[in-house]
Amino acid sequence: MPNIKLVIEYDGTRYHGWQRQPNLPTVQGALETALATIAKQRPTVIGAGRTDAGVHAEGQVANFNVNARLPSAAWMRALNSLLPEDIVIVSAQKVSSRFHARFSAVRKIYRYRILNRRYPPAIGRQYLWTVYSPLDIRRMKSAAKVLLGKHDFSSFRGSDPSEDLARRKKRSAVCHIRRLDLAKRRDHLLITIEADRFLQQMVRTIVGTLVEVGRGRLSPREIPLLLKKKDRRFGGPTAPPQGLCLVKIFYK
Repeated sequence: MPNIKLVIEYDGTRYHGWQRQPNLPTVQGALETALATIAKQRPTVIGAGRTDAGVHAEGQVANFNVNARLPSAAWMRALNSLLPEDIVIVSAQKVSSRFHARFSAVRKIYRYRILNRRYPPAIGRQYLWTVYSPLDIRRMKSAAKVLLGKHDFSSFRGSDPSEDLARRKKRSAVCHIRRLDLAKRRDHLLITIEADRFLQQMVRTIVGTLVEVGRGRLSPREIPLLLKKKDRRFGGPTAPPQGLCLVKIFYK
């Protein structure tokens, strides 16, 4: 049975995240509905990451197994003709049966966009977080350096209502952040994070914590203590979803 790999771009504004949910619009649900029309069966689409409601993607990766045999380019054309305009297949290709969009991934890059000024935007507000108070970028960069490397990020992990506590405790919270860059241009701040893996809402919590540092409510020297606590109650607030975008996923 052919294994098809997709690279997907989507605007997450009107979706309740990636993962299929009953009676709610999701990216996975839209893809599976379109595939059911093309293949006359409903294969499960496996995503590399379960983006939250309102989160966007430029390079989400997914795969599915299906009996229908179409050329790679035909899968892309057929899906794009059926999907809503805010979900686009960037590429489609046949891959090894061993390929798994989630478990084969070795690194991911996320980008978070902040608008730092005293008034909100009229255009593009669904793609950024407006922070009205001034931010000290030097302090934020200092705090970001502490988060680089391999750490237990339990203090930056959101809760998953579908996961029981026993299973949650067994799952490792250790991640290796290879890059955490802050780039400011005028009143726009871009935060880029690259790591081997991410916990649920980890990027948004890191951004929220860095903003607290930039506001002067938290010292960069307190970041090691937050990591050491390994408790979400001690981490910073979770930044809103609309500023976050999954940029790229790397494979072996």
